[in-house]
Amino acid sequence: MEVLTRPCWREYGMTPNCMGFGSAGSRFRFKFLAMIGFSSSAGSLSNISQRLLQTISFRGLRVQCLRVGNTEIPNDKKLEISLQHVYGIGRSRAHQILCDLSIGNKLTKDLTGVELNTLREEVSRYMTGEDLRRCIKHDIGRLVDIQCYRGIRHSVGLPCRGQRTSTNARTRKGKRVAIPGKKKPTR
Repeated sequence: MEVLTRPCWREYGMTPNCMGFGSAGSRFRFKFLAMIGFSSSAGSLSNISQRLLQTISFRGLRVQCLRVGNTEIPNDKKLEISLQHVYGIGRSRAHQILCDLSIGNKLTKDLTGVELNTLREEVSRYMTGEDLRRCIKHDIGRLVDIQCYRGIRHSVGLPCRGQRTSTNARTRKGKRVAIPGKKKPTR
């Protein structure tokens, strides 16, 4: 069974980043899907990718990455580690998901189609990815709008959980900016 990696895309006349977003990427995606037997009139691109990923291997080719929670997770790592590539899933949440589904901590590429579908359904129950980012941004914007202490600290760019700012707090304040002062006279 041939493993489909990035250099193989060149054999099909595509660029390595052809699976990205944009009009050029979607043209290449449709061209590739048409070559492997999926017509572009079969439905939207998300439906086609859903069908592709339900069967991990097709026509002797093997998918290199899987999409779970609108994020590509690596195939060559353990499932508990590769789930952490999804924004909003950390170590404890990944462990909890695997325990709930009673899936062992095996390599991601060894998942069966049924396990992959149940994993997708379980991850979709949680707020992850762009939805989580949007929610956090909305919450911070609400704090800024009502002008509470935390909102003011967010808008000024200072720590809002009581840390000292006389020294340190460089992560939140950014790099130091030199203020030109009075020059010392030379002797």
